[in-house]
Amino acid sequence: MSSHTGAQRYFIPHNSPWSFAITVGFFALLFGTAMLLSGMEKSGLAILCAGAVVMIVCMVGWWRLVIHESESRTYRALEDSSFRWGMVFFIFSEVCFFGAFFGALFYSRLFVLPFLSGASNNLFTEVLLWPGFVAQWPSNGPGNLGGTFEGMTPGGIAAMNTALLFISAVTVTIAHWGLKNGHRNIVKVFLALTFFLGFTFVVSQAHEYIHAYQQLGLTLGSGIYGTTFFVLTGFHGTHVTIGAIALLVIWVRVMRGHFDEHHHFGFEAIAWYWHFVDVVWLGLYLFVYWL
Repeated sequence: MSSHTGAQRYFIPHNSPWSFAITVGFFALLFGTAMLLSGMEKSGLAILCAGAVVMIVCMVGWWRLVIHESESRTYRALEDSSFRWGMVFFIFSEVCFFGAFFGALFYSRLFVLPFLSGASNNLFTEVLLWPGFVAQWPSNGPGNLGGTFEGMTPGGIAAMNTALLFISAVTVTIAHWGLKNGHRNIVKVFLALTFFLGFTFVVSQAHEYIHAYQQLGLTLGSGIYGTTFFVLTGFHGTHVTIGAIALLVIWVRVMRGHFDEHHHFGFEAIAWYWHFVDVVWLGLYLFVYWL
């Protein structure tokens, strides 16, 4: 189905049930989660799982249709431009998302800790509310509310994960170069390396979490330090997982002969996303592990 304005052409998809069905699945997912948190474990878990299954089926069906439209060359210059702008705005929204959590980290360290320790002659908190509180990082909160723990260090697993993501940024760039120049074997090899490095990062981070909980005593409840650490790294790990799965899907499509030198925005979109994930990790590594 097309809309014509002079020489302009823009593809408008036919009516589809996927958007409505995925909304139903998402509602069931949230409703089941709410029931689970309210103590209705069995029924809540059943509804949650049903909603998740509906969402997965809908996403596979919807994306399969979109891939078919792309490979049939339904999309032209106008569609390609709108996709690119859509991806730009999506990544901008992700920047805002992580910016909020980085802002919480900076606010806690630069303003809250000095305030609680009596900065600016704040005698109320220093003498009456939390006497003896010392502004130091990592902090377990006033009154040792977060318990005793050890902070994370920039060496070991954190350094290895940084190397993994840095190398993956190089491999996805080489794969992109190979695709633009028609070297499909290079694309296949380096794209496979990229998602392998991504999944390795996720497994390594899971091992780091186990180490933090069992050996360091660091949990989500370990004061403001534990909260910011697990929220920031947890959301980043989720994004890496999604990105690695998307890279795997793109690799399967490459193996099936999809994309060419001039028609490969699906590849470019996930490459942009992956570079964004790499940049976020550099910020995490600097402000969470080093400083």
